[in-house]
Amino acid sequence: MIRGLLLAALVGAVAALLTWTQPGDATPAGAPDTVVVQVLDNGFHTDLAVPREALLRRGGPLARAVAGLAPGDWILIGWGDARFYVDQSPIADRLPDGARAFFRPGNLSVVMLDPVTADPRLSYGEDSATLTLTRAQFDRLAARVEASLDLSDGAPRVAAARPGDDARFFASRETFSILHLCNHWTAGVLNAGGVPVRPVPSITSAEVMRSVRAAATIEERERKLDIGPSRD
Repeated sequence: MIRGLLLAALVGAVAALLTWTQPGDATPAGAPDTVVVQVLDNGFHTDLAVPREALLRRGGPLARAVAGLAPGDWILIGWGDARFYVDQSPIADRLPDGARAFFRPGNLSVVMLDPVTADPRLSYGEDSATLTLTRAQFDRLAARVEASLDLSDGAPRVAAARPGDDARFFASRETFSILHLCNHWTAGVLNAGGVPVRPVPSITSAEVMRSVRAAATIEERERKLDIGPSRD
């Protein structure tokens, strides 16, 4: 009897964690000043693609980091383990390091800022979605990215770069482990921008994309309601 009650309580707790949702605030229909961002999924990792002009317009440490990058209308923004994320050697050669990144607590991390000239959806990964944010929502999203930067020296600090690659990896004050992975980070950034997310299932890129599409569907529905029926 007691064992059954404990099992039921455990199942209930797991179900509650899997369905727990951090709410967000929807974009008001007809908002006059908006920023369109892209969420990109390569099958296991998610990045954001943000208009460079919007980041520069906001100002602050993140804008200063962006200003020092190579040309590109879009900035890819991602986060990950300071070693595994930067390394581009074959994945089979990196499995031991991947295990270290997952299971050892307190791993150093980096924020990637990568300038891109063409539409990022043309060359990135397996899936993408767009999200329209008000200026206030975008400012909160950018502030969450900025809060991840290590500013202990007074400014963002480049921790790594790859030969022949315009991407720069800036030191982050956060740590990487299985309890706080790249997709968790992206979900948190999106949540700061108004997207409701489920933190526990956001371990997967597919869950992050589901959250984005659900938010975009709500936005589109409210936009149509604001426009109202045709009067032809």
